[in-house]
Amino acid sequence: MIAKVIVDVASKSVDYKFDYIIPEQLESVIQPGVRVIVPFGPRTIQGYVMEVTAEPDAQLDVSKLKKIIEVKDIQPELTSELIALSEWMGSTHVIKRISMLEVMLPSAIKAKYKKAFKMKDDIELPSALLQKFDKHGYYYYKDAQKNNDIQLLMKLLKDDIVEEKTILTQNITKKTKRAVRVIEGYHPDEVLAKLEKVIKQYDLYAYLSEEQHKTIFLTDIEDMGFSKSSLDGLIKKGYVEKYDAVVERDPFKDRVFEQESKQQLTEDQYKAYEAIKAKIVSQEQETFLLHGVTGSGKTEVYLQTIEDVLSQGKQAMMLVPEIALTPQMVLRFKRRFGDDVAVLHSGLSNGERYDEWQKIRDGRARVSVGARSSVFAPFKNLGLIIIDEEHESTYKQEDYPRYHAREIAQWRSEYHHCPVILGSATPCLESYARAEKGVYHLLSLPNRVNQQALPEIDIVDMREELSEGNRSMFSKDLREAIQLRLDRQEQVVLFLNRRGYASFMLCRDCGYVPQCPNCDISLTYHKTTDLLKCHYCGYQETPPNQCPNCESEHIRQVGTGTQKVEELLQQEFEDARIIRMDVDTTSKKGAHEKLLTEFEKGNGDILLGTQMIAKGLDYPNITLVGVLNADTMLNLPDFRASERTYQLLTQVAGRAGRHEKAGQVIIQTYNPDHYSILDVQKNDYLTFYRQEMEYRKLGKYPPYYYLINFTISHKEMKKVMVASQHVHKILLQHLTEKALVLGPSPAALARINNEFRFQILVKYKSEPGLLQAIQFLDDYYHEKFIKEKLALKIDIDPQMMM
Repeated sequence: MIAKVIVDVASKSVDYKFDYIIPEQLESVIQPGVRVIVPFGPRTIQGYVMEVTAEPDAQLDVSKLKKIIEVKDIQPELTSELIALSEWMGSTHVIKRISMLEVMLPSAIKAKYKKAFKMKDDIELPSALLQKFDKHGYYYYKDAQKNNDIQLLMKLLKDDIVEEKTILTQNITKKTKRAVRVIEGYHPDEVLAKLEKVIKQYDLYAYLSEEQHKTIFLTDIEDMGFSKSSLDGLIKKGYVEKYDAVVERDPFKDRVFEQESKQQLTEDQYKAYEAIKAKIVSQEQETFLLHGVTGSGKTEVYLQTIEDVLSQGKQAMMLVPEIALTPQMVLRFKRRFGDDVAVLHSGLSNGERYDEWQKIRDGRARVSVGARSSVFAPFKNLGLIIIDEEHESTYKQEDYPRYHAREIAQWRSEYHHCPVILGSATPCLESYARAEKGVYHLLSLPNRVNQQALPEIDIVDMREELSEGNRSMFSKDLREAIQLRLDRQEQVVLFLNRRGYASFMLCRDCGYVPQCPNCDISLTYHKTTDLLKCHYCGYQETPPNQCPNCESEHIRQVGTGTQKVEELLQQEFEDARIIRMDVDTTSKKGAHEKLLTEFEKGNGDILLGTQMIAKGLDYPNITLVGVLNADTMLNLPDFRASERTYQLLTQVAGRAGRHEKAGQVIIQTYNPDHYSILDVQKNDYLTFYRQEMEYRKLGKYPPYYYLINFTISHKEMKKVMVASQHVHKILLQHLTEKALVLGPSPAALARINNEFRFQILVKYKSEPGLLQAIQFLDDYYHEKFIKEKLALKIDIDPQMMM
């Protein structure tokens, strides 16, 4: 038997299946999807079995094939569907198979490789060095460097006294807890007869034998009042033993979720629900665009359609755009479906994520809630896929391997013959255009479920505030509105899409601005650490007391970040309890949920934050939302800037007045006449959509044209320019005259982490030769670019143009 294996080497030169002989003793356990350990050149590495065949390819010499050394799994980690998906992504998106396979799996099961020196059996080493080798005869390279033994060991290696090995280890560590169980081979009645005179031991053994189908921990024994001496007595007599029981890491083990019953649907909700249910019952693939205003009850439609899916014995997948939204969604889902829900997102530990993932793989959880990568959850019988806030750019993975969760969801829905729901109050233009064409089935929820009016939205022209002498971050209207809510003991949400204390530092005499030495970007000041930081490469430095350029002492922080606003708010409203949510305050595990729970309980008056507070919040006491600067997204060099501004403002405005109390939204801007802001005020998605589509048509942007962005980078500008011209030439050779090939030109961020960046943007409608061009470039990149240490990033359907 032959196994076709993708090996764990992220190189294009080995991006194909290698044939390995399956040893006879492993034939019964090796199947597609299992991990195996194989010899590969001089190394031993991990691989994934993609196929099992009776014979190798005809052109191969069987005598030269190597054997599989070990199989790592009892059951496959990869389903046949995920294997097929990896093949499809590899061929259509020019992604290495191993990269695609590894993004599908939890990081806990990925292999780790450690370089080590190995003792030779027949050679003795000095005792001082010998004691540094472990019991298996290995001395790890990292430890040797730390102990300053590397030069000695390299000499021993050269003299053939030690050998160099690469040791394969796993990230998986099973969590265990001490437990106790009865020893098999004894009949309980016979043991109990012998223990009749030792009452406490009798009672303990009777309990353990009756509950032997359960895992009984030592702590359980203590909690039930049994003494340590009774347990020790049974162990000494050989009737009972202690052992390490594997414990599942449940991130919600200490939480109690009150059961929630289904809600009565409105007429609009019911129409949407019935349309989706029909496709669930008939097991047909269809994509529904559920367009509902904020507070229209999209989540309840999700929950009730999932109930129908579960009643058919099928499974459901729910995607949310970021982990900040997960706690609220998890709460709703756990209340409705209990332990049937598994949660997958980066806020969990590696062990927790792996255990949640296993629950799905083993069929112990039939519903998943998670961020982007959870679209690869190993369900085998999907009946529904839901993408909430489908317009969010976070569904696109920007790092390699690049993929869009919406595209993966569409592929999986076709595989399983099940519907997809794309939900949003502000659908992306591409999705709404598809709905207008009939490619998607449009479902509308135009009203809030409780008939509560949408909040009143006021636009404040900050130019007028400035002309009237108000130089603060807070307009007169916003300041008065905040004070009114504090007086009423109502809650306020303030939104600013910029973290840090100040945008940058500026010398008021010569205009000097501290720049990142590695990137073409100014440094952001963070007051809590008193550091200037680059948010792109991580560089940081102490802020200067005087200008390095002219030695003036008039160097100050300019612009405002969330830290600065928090300080100003506290000065303005001394008694207000302020909760700040941004990347800096939510970096620790569980921080998102902790801060939001505090606010929900009423332990905060003002919630100040960045994009992570713009969506999902549904608290009855929020009656005011303030947008401190609506222009931060609007001024980005990106054709989607107006669309993202409209989406973000509409989403954050939707946090106000969702229950019985009326809501108000105040948007502060220096562009009060911009159509994206005016359409938010009127809550008029269709008018915004029509106007933005006109601009897209004129500019030849999606949905009228497809885009591919090529970014070439290197530490030397000249090399980048020459390589960019070469890429441009190859594209022109492969594409028709109908395609627009723009560039090469410097990227908006022309240098990041000391590398210069040039971009070429291709706009096209239908290009039969495009995939061939990309594959040719990928081959050329591998052969020539790597030698030159050039990087080529190929981004199909780019979401970020920076």
